[in-house]
Amino acid sequence: MRQEDAQFQHSPIKPLILGVSGASGLIYAVRALKFLLEADYTIELVASKATYMVWQAEQAIRMPPEPDEQALFWREQAGVSTQGKLHCHRWGDVGATIASGSFRTLGMIILPCSMSTVAKLATGLSSDLLERAADVQIKEGRPLVIVPRETPLSLIHLRNLTTLAETGVRIVPAIPAWYHNPQTIEDLVDFVVARTLDQLDIDCIPLNRWQGHNRGEN
Repeated sequence: MRQEDAQFQHSPIKPLILGVSGASGLIYAVRALKFLLEADYTIELVASKATYMVWQAEQAIRMPPEPDEQALFWREQAGVSTQGKLHCHRWGDVGATIASGSFRTLGMIILPCSMSTVAKLATGLSSDLLERAADVQIKEGRPLVIVPRETPLSLIHLRNLTTLAETGVRIVPAIPAWYHNPQTIEDLVDFVVARTLDQLDIDCIPLNRWQGHNRGEN
């Protein structure tokens, strides 16, 4: 086998992009990051400019802007110090790797996803790196999963979501289930995160999945 062939045979697993917009519910991103890093995934994380304000509003915490410091910040919030690989990007760095279609990925998840982000993606606007990276996934035909967190939904929201669904974007609203007997807020959050990762065929979260009413009965 030629050396270059061997290189392709043993190429590392492609990274997954985790986008975090300025919607409320940063715990979704933190829990997703925790399980993905523990499962040894490589994560390319980009948080929008509004995310900084949401951290301050929800947790009274300042998220650092420098990528290396931000990676440590996210690891601390997720409680994962060494597992997996995490690369953070500045929100305005449209020259980053994830801004190009030639940078191969497993796909991208945006959670939580604001209605502003939904609107821009639906109309093809890319005003920051998060939106550009998502637009790249769409144009390249790669998986893009969004977790909108808004209620109630206006007709404008619904039309924008429909446009994205028609392009192949998977939409997983932040709606937990109850059949798995949740006991904590984390149980509710983890259900949504698990169903989100299901769209990419990633199964790294312990979850009591639905077994049917008559499972195990004679």
